[in-house]
Amino acid sequence: SVLVFLPQILILFFFIILLEDFGYMARAAFLMDRLMGVAGLHGRAFIPLLSSFACAIPGIMSARVIDNKRDRLTTILVAPLTTCSARIPVYTLIISAFIPNRTVWGFASLQGLVMFGLYAAGIGSALIVAFVVRRIIWRSATEPFLIELPAYKLPDPKNVVRGVLTRGQIFLKRAGTTIASMMVLIWFLSSFPAAPAGAMQPAIDYSFAGIIGHFIHPLLAPVGFTWQMAVALIPGMAAREVAVAALGTVYAVSGNSEGTLAATLAHQWSLPTALAFLAWYVFAPQCMSTLAVVRRETNSWLWPSVMFAYMTALAYGAAFAVYRIAMAFAG
Repeated sequence: SVLVFLPQILILFFFIILLEDFGYMARAAFLMDRLMGVAGLHGRAFIPLLSSFACAIPGIMSARVIDNKRDRLTTILVAPLTTCSARIPVYTLIISAFIPNRTVWGFASLQGLVMFGLYAAGIGSALIVAFVVRRIIWRSATEPFLIELPAYKLPDPKNVVRGVLTRGQIFLKRAGTTIASMMVLIWFLSSFPAAPAGAMQPAIDYSFAGIIGHFIHPLLAPVGFTWQMAVALIPGMAAREVAVAALGTVYAVSGNSEGTLAATLAHQWSLPTALAFLAWYVFAPQCMSTLAVVRRETNSWLWPSVMFAYMTALAYGAAFAVYRIAMAFAG
């Protein structure tokens, strides 16, 4: 369920590595300094934020180059809002299942525009949160931005290939360890205990996963989530991609498979529910590794707790708003 998205992830890494090897990163940071300053961020924050499109963990670690403590903390707090590669499987799955593959305005793909909108929402939210933090909570001037611009150079093909392969191996290792082990756990929770004799509901409703999902469901029902989605969100805390495989496992065990996971979701979910799920994943802190790195970089449990709280609140509020608006239009 997750490995099929490896090509898209490798393409993303390929272009990021090209930007680094061309020597454009420093120039991009210089060009973006004024925009970053409007949001209250230091110009050097651009490189950690751009790195976070691949993964928030190296992005947060690269914030060490920012000397001012408040500028560095602000960058760390907003870095996970940028759309990392781990969100690509979730976005691609939902978009392919619910957004029609047609051309709008004569040249643009509707599915591509939705994907672009999700990326833009992540960027915009990061800038808005940074503005609120630096202009309202931490009122102080941003330090001047000085940086040496390296010479342009042609990328070394061997270095590019090596970098893409290394990142692909990291993803495969993650898929073969974290994601695979979580799927075994989800399968066990979805299969045991067995349904009692004479049961009228599907067997999964009597399993541990069904019990957990139905217990959490009232909290997520206002945003249109099903209990199966609630089950998928829990292991998704280990890694965002796990949610895709978790949904596949839950629906397969429950006997609701329609051939492919996308077809199953299109049959089981409404469009407002799917859009709310996308909105949730734009903001939700669905990655324990990121929170652990924030704890290590800040040497405090305060900031990962603040990050988890505000991102969860943003995710719930965004999903609620999107679901209600979509329901109003659908009605």
